Amino acid sequence: MKNTTARRLSRVHKALYLLSHGRIGARLVNNDMLLLTTLGRRTGRSHTVPLLYLEKGDALVIIASWGGRDHHPHWYLNLVVEPKAEVRVRGDVWHVEARTAQGTERAAWWQRAVDAHRGYAEYQGRTGREIPIVILEREQG
Repeated sequence: MKNTTARRLSRVHKALYLLSHGRIGARLVNNDMLLLTTLGRRTGRSHTVPLLYLEKGDALVIIASWGGRDHHPHWYLNLVVEPKAEVRVRGDVWHVEARTAQGTERAAWWQRAVDAHRGYAEYQGRTGREIPIVILEREQG
């Protein structure tokens, strides 16, 4: 899928999700979807994207696959610079802090991600970069 097509579909998904308070767009490819809002690392403006997620207790896990492209998605690069972000799951919104899983934690979550959506294995096969697994932990307070 071309970048422009992916961006357009993402915008439509985001709009439907927001307008319906998550009643439309909360599930895709048999998985739960969230909206992640990051601050642009260059512009400082907020950017929101729909992403598949897995749950880890109170934390959420997202995959920076970008369909197996050879570069990380912008939202991931934004989180590397500013790990504080906002998440919307259906009608609920909360603040999170992101970190990239490493080592055995990453390996375990990678397997869970592939089990949830086989496309991730295909995406990894398309690129030489290791696809990051991102843990979003709720901010306390």
